[in-house]
Amino acid sequence: MSIRTILFDLDGTLIDTNELIIASFLHTFEHYNYQFSRQEIIEFNGPPLFDTFRSINPEKAQRMVETYRTHNMNEHDHYVKVFPYVEETLQQLKAKDIKLGVVTTKMRQAVAKGLAITQIGDYFDTVITLDDVNKPKPDAEPVLKAMAELNADTTSTLMVGDNSHDIQSGHNASVKTAAVAWSYKGKKRLMQYNPTYMLEDMRDLLSITGV
Repeated sequence: MSIRTILFDLDGTLIDTNELIIASFLHTFEHYNYQFSRQEIIEFNGPPLFDTFRSINPEKAQRMVETYRTHNMNEHDHYVKVFPYVEETLQQLKAKDIKLGVVTTKMRQAVAKGLAITQIGDYFDTVITLDDVNKPKPDAEPVLKAMAELNADTTSTLMVGDNSHDIQSGHNASVKTAAVAWSYKGKKRLMQYNPTYMLEDMRDLLSITGV
């Protein structure tokens, strides 16, 4: 069956927040006297913030999350931009009545800010955030929740993302998956998680869906 529903991760997939995320981690680690390399920080991108900080310091995890989020929100608009070909691709998919959704591990306030600054929010029929689920990606719950809201079928749904959590969540929900070659995690590494497709740029979705 052809793809009729596409669910996207947000950060690192639709919008380029990579440098913002790195800057916010650096700020937080400096504040709490930790030192991590840029490559190590890139590895922290994907799981929920609390899980990441809990693995570093369980007692200070919640405070570290708050420090990170304050920096991230304050600096957000200086960094965030949409990736190449995203808006025109979304526009063409929407014109062909393909249902579009966002599935992210970010909290709703930050998601709304990202969608507003990049002006792509109107393309999406549903947005599932960390606030909307009990079990975030890589669990299947956020993908299944988005599908339920869109009345989507597993055989015609595609989950697109830039890290292993996105691909695993799609696998766990029994939908097709696509990894993005512009991921900071690297194309070769993402192929290890066996995505159905590898997107070289957003326009590949047009050929995959026959738009």
